[in-house]
Order: sequence, then C-alpha cells, then structure tokens
Amino acid sequence: MTERGTKTGTDRPPGQRSGQPSGEICSIAATLDVIGDRWSLLILRDIFRGGHRFSEIQADLGIAKNLLSDRLSSLVEHGLLERVPYQQRPVRYDYRLTPKGADLSPALIALMGWGDRWYATNGVPTVLIHDRCGQPLELAVRCPKCEENVGPGQIRSRPGPGRSRNV
Repeated sequence: MTERGTKTGTDRPPGQRSGQPSGEICSIAATLDVIGDRWSLLILRDIFRGGHRFSEIQADLGIAKNLLSDRLSSLVEHGLLERVPYQQRPVRYDYRLTPKGADLSPALIALMGWGDRWYATNGVPTVLIHDRCGQPLELAVRCPKCEENVGPGQIRSRPGPGRSRNV
C-alpha cells in the first residue's frame, strides 16, 4: 500500500505513471488504480442493484470472503462506500454508496452498454429502465452549449488546469 492507500506497487499517487512530470496525473489511470479490477467493479454493480450486506454480495458473486473483505475495505478507504452498522452483537455492516461512489453510475452503465454491444450474442442480459415510466435508458455524451449528442469522432482534448505547465 502506498501512503494514499492504493495498491499500485509503487510509491506514486493514484494515476501517476513513470515518465510523467511530478504532480501530473492521468484521470483514467487514477480511476483504474482504485476500481480497475474485476471484483471491485462487480461489487459496485451489486451495491448499485441493492445488495448491501457482505453475505449478499459474497453469495451473488461467489467471491472468496478474504477477497471480498479486501475489496470492500479498499472501496471504503477510497471513499466510494461507507460502512453502516445494522447489527450490534456481533457488529455487522451494510455497505452504502457515498456520493463519490454513486458518481460511478454512468461509467458502469457505459461499460455495460459496451459489453451488451460486443459480447451479448443472445441478447442483452439486463435492460436498465427509468423507474417512473419503464422506458429503457440511453447513455449519451452531450455538449452543454449546443445541446447535441457528441460521437467519439467529434471529441478532442486540450490541457486542463491540472496539467503540468513544464511539459
């Protein structure tokens, strides 16, 4: 573990890769340092679906208890989940999304949509719907100024305020 609690195998902060100027991070790399393994993503998926107890998540995923304990601890440590006691003797916890964890919803929906398109050969296994009207959801990248959907070929990048000025 590094001082920031990541398991990157280095002393660099999340998202800091060798060869990058000091202090500069890659937001995708930082995200993957926290949730980039299969189990963390599947645990988050289960919690988004309403599974909040260790035993529920373990039974659904078939994950070893020590791995589940490790991943839950990491997600709590990084502020994506919080532990809420639901029983005192012995103390047992629910795992609840924090606002930081809930903000991952669009990313998980995007991964699911990609998997549905490229790997669900017999039809999509799960359809996400709007709870009020029952309509299937769509995920889109939208320009707030033009109010148009933007496709991958229409996206460019420019340096942001967090990029080192020495490069």
